[in-house]
Amino acid sequence: MVTRYMLGNEVIAHACCEANIDFASGYPGTPSSEVIDILRTQNDRDFYVEWSVNEKVALENALAAAWTGIRSLATMKHVGLNVAADPLMTSAYTGITGGLVILSADDPFAHSSQNEQDSRRYALFARIPCLDPASVREARTMMIEAFALSEEFGLPVLFRPTTRICHSKSDVEPGEVGTDHRTGHFERNPQQYVVIPAHTRVLHKKLNEKLGPLARALVAKGLNTAEVKGSTGIIAGGIAASYVQELLPDGVSFAKIGAYPVDLEWLGGFVAQHEKILVVEELSPVIEEAVRMVATSTIVNGKMDGYIAYEGELDPASVATAMGKAGFVPTEVFPEVTAVPDIPRRPPLLCAGCGHRSVFYAMKRVFKDGIFPSDIGCYTLGIQLGVVDTTICMGASITVGSGIAQSGEERDVVCTIGDSTFLHTGIQGLLNAVYNGANMTVVILDNRITAMTGHQPNPNTGMTARGVESPPVSLEAICRSCGAAYVEKVNSYDLTQCLEAMKAAKARRGVKVIIAYQPCVINARRAGIRRKPFTVDTDACTGCKACVRFGCPAIEFHDEKASINTLCSGCSVCAQICPTGAIRMEGKK
Repeated sequence: MVTRYMLGNEVIAHACCEANIDFASGYPGTPSSEVIDILRTQNDRDFYVEWSVNEKVALENALAAAWTGIRSLATMKHVGLNVAADPLMTSAYTGITGGLVILSADDPFAHSSQNEQDSRRYALFARIPCLDPASVREARTMMIEAFALSEEFGLPVLFRPTTRICHSKSDVEPGEVGTDHRTGHFERNPQQYVVIPAHTRVLHKKLNEKLGPLARALVAKGLNTAEVKGSTGIIAGGIAASYVQELLPDGVSFAKIGAYPVDLEWLGGFVAQHEKILVVEELSPVIEEAVRMVATSTIVNGKMDGYIAYEGELDPASVATAMGKAGFVPTEVFPEVTAVPDIPRRPPLLCAGCGHRSVFYAMKRVFKDGIFPSDIGCYTLGIQLGVVDTTICMGASITVGSGIAQSGEERDVVCTIGDSTFLHTGIQGLLNAVYNGANMTVVILDNRITAMTGHQPNPNTGMTARGVESPPVSLEAICRSCGAAYVEKVNSYDLTQCLEAMKAAKARRGVKVIIAYQPCVINARRAGIRRKPFTVDTDACTGCKACVRFGCPAIEFHDEKASINTLCSGCSVCAQICPTGAIRMEGKK
């Protein structure tokens, strides 16, 4: 067995191949995206892989594949599990035949997310098993175990890595890629797969009957372990368990929770042997609630009494602090870290040459007093340009916009949404806004890719996850079929065109749609598109800073004059803005 230094998501993807996976679907979302990206580009095992249009679609596809007897995977990030919650809840009732693993990657500290929700809650809610790896190495063994466990109990298994697992690297000994392939065959069984009330009541009882044996099996399989060493102990789960193990002093007992549901009889037996227990876990107090449920005279410390923070990501230093606060002496003490003063803030910005910036510029020019709901994507960075007033979740910009427009608010409502997000869950919002007579402007920022999560293709890209060409959808046709009477497609780099479209939309009532098109500047560069950069004629520059206010990182200001640095992609928009014509393409006079 060869040791390799691998990224967590790479290990997870490889483990799926070791486990003889034959179907994978997902929707991109950090920190989960690399799993499908690696599966779609690997050549060790041939099977079906797709980027789905949203998480609900991904899970329903994978669930159906598992019904035919093959092993399938659906991937998403934690907020995506909200979108997939509808089929998730019922999938526990219907069960599966082939193994089904639902990877939902949590993001403590919200490194790239709108909230810090805990996917373990969904597993408990749906009454399905959840595996929670504590390290990159364990992610491999648990993913393989997840498929076996799914088939053993006929249930979907939720696999919950966190950001620190997905994006860390570790030495791993990957096994051989599986060579067994199954052919899907659907067996009709309406009593199992048609969830009419008469069937549901029976299925619910069967589901509940599985939970006791399941909890005991998780202990028997070594996924939940405990060792008694003294009168005090620590219980931890996920990556927090690894931090505790690094700091655990001699004579302190330790229980590691790697899988749910936890066998309460087993847990109670461990807790009862101790005078005091500290529970360490990220996000919700899922383990702690179980511990408090079984504790009688044992003192329990954790999140619920302030020893561990509810929010944010744990690390060895914060775990050591919590241990000290609870009366444990960690084997290592970490010095307090203080921020270096006077370091300038570096807020994230849209890329130099990004087509979204000029569209935002035109929006702000035409809708000076507008209200700007926006969505999840690169364009959320428009908040730095003053054109993002709200962001909730995927696809919400149009619905939030129509809600504001229907509230009696008299100012113009102009919402923005990317092409991938529009296809994810934006279409229903547009349909609803048109049908119910909202008065608003919808701007679809079409860069032909799902850019923020790593440039995954979507049905607007014209290429599948495997790189096979496929007819791209027509956003214009979709918008018109939703009933929008005004649909205008503009070149994002043509400022005059953008301004005219905005003015025309402002002059009309109803739902107006502007599709602002320009390929993602990073993807364009990868595709070999090269434009001549622009430069500033310092004799003509008056130092008015109109170009600087545009916010492109390629534009600087020195000695009372503008200048353009090497980030310039040649989009030309700054030249269109310059009131004195001082910005020109290099080589032109």
